[in-house]
Amino acid sequence: MSKLISQVSPHFHSPRTTRKIMLDVIIALLPAAVMSVVVFGFRSLLVIAVCVGCCVLSEFLFEKLCKRDVTVSDLSAVVTGLLLAFNLPVTIPLWQVAFGSVVAIIVVKQLFGGIGQNFANPAITARIIMMTAFSGTMTNWAAPNLSLGGTVDAASSATPLTLITKGETAALPSYLDMFFGFRGGCLGETCVIALLLGGLYLLVRRVISWQTPVAFIGTVAVMSLICGKDVPYQLMSGGLMLGAFFMATDYSSTPPTKWGKVVFGVGCGLITILIRFWGNFPEGVSFSILLMNILTPYITKLTRPRPLTGGADKL
Repeated sequence: MSKLISQVSPHFHSPRTTRKIMLDVIIALLPAAVMSVVVFGFRSLLVIAVCVGCCVLSEFLFEKLCKRDVTVSDLSAVVTGLLLAFNLPVTIPLWQVAFGSVVAIIVVKQLFGGIGQNFANPAITARIIMMTAFSGTMTNWAAPNLSLGGTVDAASSATPLTLITKGETAALPSYLDMFFGFRGGCLGETCVIALLLGGLYLLVRRVISWQTPVAFIGTVAVMSLICGKDVPYQLMSGGLMLGAFFMATDYSSTPPTKWGKVVFGVGCGLITILIRFWGNFPEGVSFSILLMNILTPYITKLTRPRPLTGGADKL
């Protein structure tokens, strides 16, 4: 008699594994990683390596300690490390990079059960914790370094959103510099063209759907226009493109329904605008995604399809 195996749904097989999905995300992030080296120098590569290495090591050691199946081969820890690195300034001390990586993997991901069980995006949550704990180094922006072989200019360079908040519009970079990433900011958020290429790759590969990115970016554009702000700057500044394509589309912490994705994106856009225009922080993408992650179960419940029988779900 064969052994009876009881498992939770889904009960169908698909050639698209977690590893393949994560590999697609890594490929999509590569253009932004390359541009971070071009813009900020080779120390950005060191920050990325430490982030990825600490995330993978944290997951491996925690699962070994807890006698769980080791899941580092699914590449989800690598993706978390890349996303966290992309949310950090190039000048940040490496020990703080390691701290953030441990928080992302162990506190946000593994303590809630591992991949697919975390209620919030690990990279976003770790960044917010780091902003609270290390506010000085987390806002120490380096001026762009256009030489591949040069060193990072350690001189302070305000981000475009900070300049806009202070009313120093004369010091703003050109639209072209904004588009190609030659400005102050986090490693992976400055080069808009690289993020758009990565996002398009994920859409073509059907790793993500269009609803959340379009709703997120579209809401920011419309609200910026209504409020009389410079729309191109609002779209290309901060982590909007990075957040919309790579973090607001996280499978486990965002709604799975089509209308849920739209509501999630609109909510992220509205919260981002509220914080940017009237909050104490010049940027609000990270906070908006985390707040909407918390609301995901309720959004999913309100937007789930109704059964054809009508009211049968109440039985």
